[in-house]
Amino acid sequence: MSGRILLSARWVIGHRDGRHVVHENGVVVIERDTVLHVGASFDGEVAQRIDYGQAVISPGFIDLDALSDLDTTILGYDNTPAWKKGRVWPESYIAAGPREMYSPEELAFQKRHAFAQLIRNGITTALPIASLFYREWGETVAEFDAAATAAEELGLRVYLGPAYRTGGQVTDTAGNIRPVYDEMRGLRGLEDAAAFARRIDGTANGLVRAMFAPDRIETCTETLLQRTALIAAEMGAPVRQHCAQSPVELRLVADQHGCGPIEWLQRIGALQDNWLLPHGTHATEAEFALIAQAGATLVHCPLVSARHGGMLKSFPKCRAMGINVGLGTDTFPPDMVLNMQIGMMTARLSDGMEAIRSEAMFDAATLGGARALKRDDLGRLAPGAKADIAVIDLSRVLQGPDPVQSLMTSAFGRDVREVWIDGRRVMENGRIPGIDEDADAARAQAQFDRVIAQYPDRTVNHPPVREIFTPSYERIGADE
Repeated sequence: MSGRILLSARWVIGHRDGRHVVHENGVVVIERDTVLHVGASFDGEVAQRIDYGQAVISPGFIDLDALSDLDTTILGYDNTPAWKKGRVWPESYIAAGPREMYSPEELAFQKRHAFAQLIRNGITTALPIASLFYREWGETVAEFDAAATAAEELGLRVYLGPAYRTGGQVTDTAGNIRPVYDEMRGLRGLEDAAAFARRIDGTANGLVRAMFAPDRIETCTETLLQRTALIAAEMGAPVRQHCAQSPVELRLVADQHGCGPIEWLQRIGALQDNWLLPHGTHATEAEFALIAQAGATLVHCPLVSARHGGMLKSFPKCRAMGINVGLGTDTFPPDMVLNMQIGMMTARLSDGMEAIRSEAMFDAATLGGARALKRDDLGRLAPGAKADIAVIDLSRVLQGPDPVQSLMTSAFGRDVREVWIDGRRVMENGRIPGIDEDADAARAQAQFDRVIAQYPDRTVNHPPVREIFTPSYERIGADE
């Protein structure tokens, strides 16, 4: 009783009878790592009371495709096609031998830096994702040991597993993209990932869990995916496999297997209810039906898709088919509120104004992620659930009569004021203990600049940086 903490605000998003509910001028009571009570008031004794005023106390967001590096996809925003701009390895780079573009220390830093960014945006459970374009091959166990340490210190709930692959994409000077394989190397990566998973699953008092992350489906072999499915099923761990996200992927999978990517997963027996599938923007209705039949989860990443001219077609139809849909950020900034907003916009562009309401997208950011992870103690504020909470300040926004609708129209991730995970206040008044936000931002930018400077090495014909990334307007020197 002495440790009970009562949180109050104008709005509380609680949970009752399988659905979120809204309490105006409500309270949440935390006892140790769990929610004890949610409602209009609480008559019991508490040790501490915190009133957030004009704010919404929300279940923490669950990010199934959470950015965990310095996002190189933002460099492709106005710089296309990808094969000309360092997003596909040229044959000359393969011949010279791929290399790591970050040091082990830099890799450890970027995970910690990214985890802090997730917390700042109200994300309390994260499944990290990072690019392999700047890597020698796959991610390493050493960097994920560092990631586990960072997550425990910061208090972030994570599902961790180094990405591995049996192949990669290579382009010639004309833009003909083909796969190259080293299956034994990829299978060793899976063995390392499995050993890591067994060692770390459930550590940090349960904050750190295991996941499996085979990289792009167009360059994974059947053996790799079947072995992944078997090991993950035995452990009860989620598998995240990017699927149906680009025309190049569709072509490579069709050339190699004679079908679409999701159909191929189903054919080889890998598609199961613990599989999480970003992005589905190029999936067919038949493939969506396979996802629904398997009980797998579609991971919708609205911001990164829309930046590249794509969108899910469509969120309302997928839900109507019975597909569990969760959300991922997958780019910088890892702003889940912004992703919900863009998800709403693109769904309405696809299906019309009446096709979706705000609560459907909010459910995806919370309950959809919890279902994907088979965790009925996450994604909701109800007695017995984990005390994973995002407090979003609405005092400076124009509020309507409903807090979820106000989030969709007026708020952003930067409005997250405080975050609680497992009953621990991991961000207080915008500050994360042990993090110097300004110093880390400067270090991240310097590290990012060094990677940009290395782009000519892995860009076809090796043009200078100024030709890879063309400016928006003519750049005038200081002496002109």
